[in-house]
Amino acid sequence: MNEDSKALYHELVTNKIIPEIKEDHDNELTKEEIDLIGSHLDKEIEDLNQHINNEKCTKTRKQIRLKRTKIKKYKKQINDYFERKYRYEFQKSILKDRNSYSKTDHDATFMRMKEDHMKNGQLKPGYNLQIATNSQFVLSYNVYQNPTDTRTMIPFLNSIQETYGHLPEYIVADAGYGSESNYKAIIDDFNRTPLITYGMFIKDKTKKYKSDIFNTQNWNYDEINDEFICPNNKRLGFKRYAYRHDKYGYKRDFKLYECDDC
Repeated sequence: MNEDSKALYHELVTNKIIPEIKEDHDNELTKEEIDLIGSHLDKEIEDLNQHINNEKCTKTRKQIRLKRTKIKKYKKQINDYFERKYRYEFQKSILKDRNSYSKTDHDATFMRMKEDHMKNGQLKPGYNLQIATNSQFVLSYNVYQNPTDTRTMIPFLNSIQETYGHLPEYIVADAGYGSESNYKAIIDDFNRTPLITYGMFIKDKTKKYKSDIFNTQNWNYDEINDEFICPNNKRLGFKRYAYRHDKYGYKRDFKLYECDDC
């Protein structure tokens, strides 16, 4: 829609149907700018109506009507863009940082449920319920819009700390909560010990995984020279440090190794 509305705006300005209303033509039109274009077109249609009423020449009146028809077509397009722009902005305000919401319950997010009778991964609107326990007693609970357990751990721990004033010495959870950002936050921010397996923990223990010669985790490592040795007996030396931001903005640090003889 953004490209179509910009193209229409350029056409209207080029044909001198409306005045230029924005300096930067590359940016998308705002809702207010689209509304202003519609107002200019309304004024143009009103002027043409007045011109038709005052014109005596039949041929000229016909030409003016043709022009008015074209302007009305533009106005219809602008109205459509405005309605869609308004709807999209309204939907984005509901979504926030999510990628879905229920039309009947805007706070609910579509998630894959454990109850999947059709076995087709059907998504249903719901909430992610988090429960903290100790010796089978429920200490705290909260509901979240995010379907991923990994993303709920830190806000959940914050809510527990705000409620009780402190956290247990050990934070125990299953692999669904294992991530670098969670480990780092529990150790550095909460000053606690995480007892959480990582997502690949079970797979790492399998014979197939351990015997895969192309898996870099299985390569020999020269600790003194900081080099890995590949199955072709080539050495991959340390080159530089690097980092990458994930889609949530978390910064991950890496060490890059390269082979000079490949």
